[in-house]
Amino acid sequence: MTPKEIVKRTIRFESPPRLAYELPPEYANDFHWVGPDPYPDHRPLRGKDEWGALWQNIGNSNHGEVKKYPLEDWKDFDNLKIPDINDPQRWMVLDNARAAAGDKFLIGFGMSIYERVHFIRGLENTWIDIKRNPDQLIQLVEILTEMNLAAIEHYAGANCDGLFLLDDWGLQDRLIISPESFRKIWKPAYAKIFQAAHQADMHTFLHSCGNIIDIMDDLIEIGLDVIQMDQQQNMGLELLGARFGGRITFFNPVDIQTVMVDGSLEDIRNYCHEMKHHLSRDNGGFVPRWYSDPKGAGHRDEAVQAMCEEFINIGGKPD
Repeated sequence: MTPKEIVKRTIRFESPPRLAYELPPEYANDFHWVGPDPYPDHRPLRGKDEWGALWQNIGNSNHGEVKKYPLEDWKDFDNLKIPDINDPQRWMVLDNARAAAGDKFLIGFGMSIYERVHFIRGLENTWIDIKRNPDQLIQLVEILTEMNLAAIEHYAGANCDGLFLLDDWGLQDRLIISPESFRKIWKPAYAKIFQAAHQADMHTFLHSCGNIIDIMDDLIEIGLDVIQMDQQQNMGLELLGARFGGRITFFNPVDIQTVMVDGSLEDIRNYCHEMKHHLSRDNGGFVPRWYSDPKGAGHRDEAVQAMCEEFINIGGKPD
């Protein structure tokens, strides 16, 4: 069975012969990633992105943060630089994407529809907009939604297998906005994106860190297939498995903020078993992965090795 088929069977709860993986290539990797070039949701370490947001590096990390927002006042909305998602040059990368992926699961990057909003407006402004400027805010979310729908068409033409979105919705102990605001403004947008992806025979993935318990049922309801969480301890593996196991596939590393940083190698190996026990079902629902910026997260080389080796011991070696 090919890696692509194993991933699909995992997501569909169709009893794959082993776990699917996204680990460093020397261990096991069943995925091939692709995205437009230039990527309109690129988050540079420093300098301006295509929208005009000014980024600076935050230290020993592959990530940056926005220091100047391109739309600080809604009166300047007509002057906002909106990247042309259908520029043919962006999608030349898809010409050989399927061939490059071979028998792996080909997954394409979409546009964030919450994080990109606050990269454009600023986080505090975005929170204020929810109450004071909802019409303008919804208009911006709709622009990002339409960009995702256009991307799905391009990915479908290249026979991609999945669409991956990235929006961190959680603080450590709660949702970053009220669940009601999520349901009013963002849930309909996600629903439209997920529906379009499914119609194009693509599975839907969302990265979202923090405590997002309050919207997990909403995401499952509107068609999210796979949730990618780098943190689980702030919600608890037992709770996640009990409430959502068997209803959505978890695509997770060992918790990157706690166990991977503070745990012993034995703690890490034990946690791998706990993840499999709580998040997986006999017929699928769990894909182990690694965190691709281990240095920035403070992960020791031996910790990454212990995690990867234990996942493969649990889930079976690829052919």
